[in-house]
Amino acid sequence: MMAPAATNLGLNLHILAETPQVGAVAAVRTAVVGDYKNLDTLREFAAGKDVITFDHEHVPTELLHTLIAEGVNVQPRPEALQYAQDKLLMRAAIERLGLPNPRWAKVSTLTELLEFGDATGWPVVLKTPRGGYDGKGVLVLESAGDARERAASWFDQLESRTDFSSLLAEEKVPFTRELSALVARRESGQVIPWPVAETIQIHSVCDEVISPAPNLEAQVAAAASEAAVHIATELGVTGVMAVELFEVPGSASGFYINELAMRPHNTGIGPKTVQSPASLSSTCVRCLTYRWVMHLPLLK
Repeated sequence: MMAPAATNLGLNLHILAETPQVGAVAAVRTAVVGDYKNLDTLREFAAGKDVITFDHEHVPTELLHTLIAEGVNVQPRPEALQYAQDKLLMRAAIERLGLPNPRWAKVSTLTELLEFGDATGWPVVLKTPRGGYDGKGVLVLESAGDARERAASWFDQLESRTDFSSLLAEEKVPFTRELSALVARRESGQVIPWPVAETIQIHSVCDEVISPAPNLEAQVAAAASEAAVHIATELGVTGVMAVELFEVPGSASGFYINELAMRPHNTGIGPKTVQSPASLSSTCVRCLTYRWVMHLPLLK
């Protein structure tokens, strides 16, 4: 979706795609097929480019550090991107920043998970810290017995994994809906938030975005936007970032932070984007494209 924005801005967008079947290949003039986890492929792709940015967060940060050391302009920087790649790092950062966080723990054994569940109360959500998205890498465990039956194999596999050695356990938050707070930040430090949006998920995939979120209390909306601005500033984000939120009426802030995405996010553009009456002064087309248009010039 960055391709139309790049064209309108007069920018020549090149894409490194995993396979020729990736949808973005048909949207740009120059698309290279290659492995984003291979340093030589990244070096060859980055040669001569003004800036390298991302459509997902899975490029290994150690490779990005190497590119930066070799003079490549990578945005957002891996020091920020790591918090979107690793949910354990993200949870620790949100806690350090004093922002609304569900109770959580790093767990390496089934026993540690059971102790966490008994202490916080069941159900519990178990997540892989890396690689999970759209409901993948997530188990909702209703009881200690359910955890023994369904989560044991996840811990058994940890010994053979090379991408992570522990899992993330979280309390299951009693949320009423999901929200998203998007911001755009320049490397100079200027940060601009968009109105907080409501996101509607179908089978764990974002299907509809309503912006601004209808009937969201003004103080909750303001606190969510302030949290997103604070995260982007403290973590040194450049470009567009989405803070995915759970609305939890009755909690201290009215919401908890779920995840971070350091790219133009699908909560800024969905298969259906609907506007509430309060935002009818903006057209739906603007609502659909503006976040993508904003991401590219912020990186230069």
